[in-house]
Amino acid sequence: MERARLADGAVGAPETGAHLITERAWGDPGGPDPGRPGVQSPAMSATILIVEDEFAVARGIQYALQQEGYQVAVAKSGEEGLDFATNQAPDLVVLDVRLPGIDGFEVLRRLRASGSKAPVLVLTARDDEVDKVIGLELGADDYLTKPFGLRELMSRIKALLRRAYGDLSDAAGGRVIRHGDLVIDLERRRVQRGDRRISLTPTEFEILRHLASRPGRVYTRSELLELLRDYEALDQDEKTINVHVSHLRDKIEDDPAAPAFVMTVRGVGYAFAER
Repeated sequence: MERARLADGAVGAPETGAHLITERAWGDPGGPDPGRPGVQSPAMSATILIVEDEFAVARGIQYALQQEGYQVAVAKSGEEGLDFATNQAPDLVVLDVRLPGIDGFEVLRRLRASGSKAPVLVLTARDDEVDKVIGLELGADDYLTKPFGLRELMSRIKALLRRAYGDLSDAAGGRVIRHGDLVIDLERRRVQRGDRRISLTPTEFEILRHLASRPGRVYTRSELLELLRDYEALDQDEKTINVHVSHLRDKIEDDPAAPAFVMTVRGVGYAFAER
């Protein structure tokens, strides 16, 4: 009964955890222990790491993911999460930004500094714009504010996994897109400028892939969000595209302030430079 309510209801409301965090729940040997990092179910190849110190939130997400067949690891501190992510290389990380010890921002910073390209979905406090921007600046691929519905969480997780690991090559654009010394290998998901390999997050790569596949075609921010997330974008989320594009330009442009590849169409959105 309790699990069904968690699977269908909102997760992350402040009042929820107080009723569900009990000694029996944390230490029950008959079920998964969200306090101990590790794979909880062998049902599917994709492994998702949840880094969350609120038991009710972690348990709700864990159960929903296991119902979908994913393997789930749960860590209740930044240190545990970073250790697991570094040593076990999960396919995706759900990361709360407010954690005991090192916070989620520092976990994210260290993950990206180590070269990890795993998609990261950050969980932020309600209406905390600063958390969203900082998370995106540090390399997060998406964010969700608490409290949130598990159906929305699952939609975002599935979209992140598809864009990071699915067969996303664009037949119309060919397997390799070349523009000057910029080479985008769609099949191997690699980007180079000359002899220099460029490391992009899954979100940055997908933005570049969509734009470069149709040079000159102008995409609104809303269109890009819907292409990335596979669901209808919210108006307030459109500004996140600006952050991702800024990061992309920092990596591929000689002068991000005067881009040669990803162009801004003022008042509309973005387009890839025509040859």
